[in-house]
Amino acid sequence: MPSSVMPMSTPDGGSPSPAAVSAVGLRKSYGDKTVLDGIDLHIPAGSVFALLGPNGAGKTTAVKILSTLVTADAGDIRIGGHDLAADPRAVRAAIGVTGQFSAVDGLITGEENMLLMADLRHLSKREGRRVAAELLERFDLTGAAKKPASTYSGGMKRRLDIAMTLVGDPHIIFLDEPTTGLDPRSRHTMWGIVRELVTGGVTVFLTTQYLEEADQLADRIAVLNDGKIAAEGTADALKRLIPGGHVRLRFTRPAAYRAAASALREATRDDDALTLQIPSDGSQRELRSLLDWLDSAGVEADQLTVHTPDLDDVFFALTQPKEALR
Repeated sequence: MPSSVMPMSTPDGGSPSPAAVSAVGLRKSYGDKTVLDGIDLHIPAGSVFALLGPNGAGKTTAVKILSTLVTADAGDIRIGGHDLAADPRAVRAAIGVTGQFSAVDGLITGEENMLLMADLRHLSKREGRRVAAELLERFDLTGAAKKPASTYSGGMKRRLDIAMTLVGDPHIIFLDEPTTGLDPRSRHTMWGIVRELVTGGVTVFLTTQYLEEADQLADRIAVLNDGKIAAEGTADALKRLIPGGHVRLRFTRPAAYRAAASALREATRDDDALTLQIPSDGSQRELRSLLDWLDSAGVEADQLTVHTPDLDDVFFALTQPKEALR
């Protein structure tokens, strides 16, 4: 792996915050295949944590283990302050889980789905109806509450799914690819719901195949590859791991292009397009220095664009096959 793509655990520095989810040395294998190879997680309460990785990387397995659905082979795991191995019932009482495939029963109404979940959470009938009504209103489903869930759109089903998850007032929610298959408008609606949950103090553990989603929502992001955490940190910190940032200058006057190309020796030239590409981290300091040089040299570029690596670049760099890194 190139030196610019190194694993990191605390790129922002500082002492760790109290964890809503903590795992040390989490391992899981199926036969000869190691899915999780000793990963560590520390997710502060009231934050959004996103786990990214290729299909089959082990994201869903991690969620299943942390939500008590699958037993780990090894690892010290604490959820909401409870030891997962010693007290799984307390863990289940503290969490909610929404998978990429809806748990909604399409044969009954939205309201009946909510009341069924209230029964499973051992709420009284009166309390169950109160909570169901409040959540249906909160998720803009009151008008459809008496209709069979099979008639709901994908976005409505997903909102109902999360509403059902919240019946037990969980402090920690696992969202396993919650916006898969949704249209862009419904996806943005879901983002708003996640932000609202976190504002209310809920911790969200998110897996997603949409890198923009992680960039928009997550306080911290981890990239899972070959059973290990390849890198972990804020979105900005991860982007700084990847080289390739540059400033692109485009000229319409050949004389100005030649003058700039002659002075900026480190630039990559495109004589046909009259463009120069200059390595840059996109910082204000570097841009100001370049603009000051252009002014002092009397050279005017017709267009200046800045490219900095995004999460797509991070994802591809960290998850490409090992042979491609040699």
